[in-house]
Amino acid sequence: MLERPISSEREDAIRELRAYIDDGGYHPGDRLPAERELMVSLGMGRTLLRRALEALEREGAIWRHVGKGTFVAASNSYAGAISELSQRISPVHMMRARLSLEPALAREAAINASDEAVIRLRLARERAEAAADWAAYEAQDDAFHRSVAEATGNALLLALFDQLNQVRRAVAWNTVVRRTERPPRDHSSFDEHARIANAIEARDPTAAHAAMRDHLGSVSARLFGEA
Repeated sequence: MLERPISSEREDAIRELRAYIDDGGYHPGDRLPAERELMVSLGMGRTLLRRALEALEREGAIWRHVGKGTFVAASNSYAGAISELSQRISPVHMMRARLSLEPALAREAAINASDEAVIRLRLARERAEAAADWAAYEAQDDAFHRSVAEATGNALLLALFDQLNQVRRAVAWNTVVRRTERPPRDHSSFDEHARIANAIEARDPTAAHAAMRDHLGSVSARLFGEA
């Protein structure tokens, strides 16, 4: 008996979740049931459900807030706007936008982060370092940066980060070439992430701002040859 490829299972899960939202009469701003309830309703395992949720979040069809739940976004017009915007900017422009926003988020996180937010940030950093390949690393790197935005405790700043991040995902990163299967053990982002997390945990807003700016400048230099 042949097993279905994982990618096929994921695509089926995405379709089932999208149909559940459409058929359930959910509107923009409505909160979806908790994961446990969705697992029962869809007959789906937790891992597969989370992959489907992550895919719809990347599309802009839903958005999630830690401690509050998963909500339906104004997906059609919003997703179209994200797609259109992504066609008009380059990866370099995206990095400059990140340099404008994310150091300020790190500063706010250092001022406002709860103990729970600091723990989530530390876990995201550790998972990025343990990633088995570049795809897994990029997912965990994304989670780390979102954890910084979450740690601000400011829903508007988190929403701004999510919008920026959705455009970032849609931009064509054709200039990025990976020469190894996974990030090397001395990958500079590991130490840079540690500096950011440590500054936030130490409640040092100036150091957190500088650490995030240095990190994004380093990423920009590696990818595009400029800080």
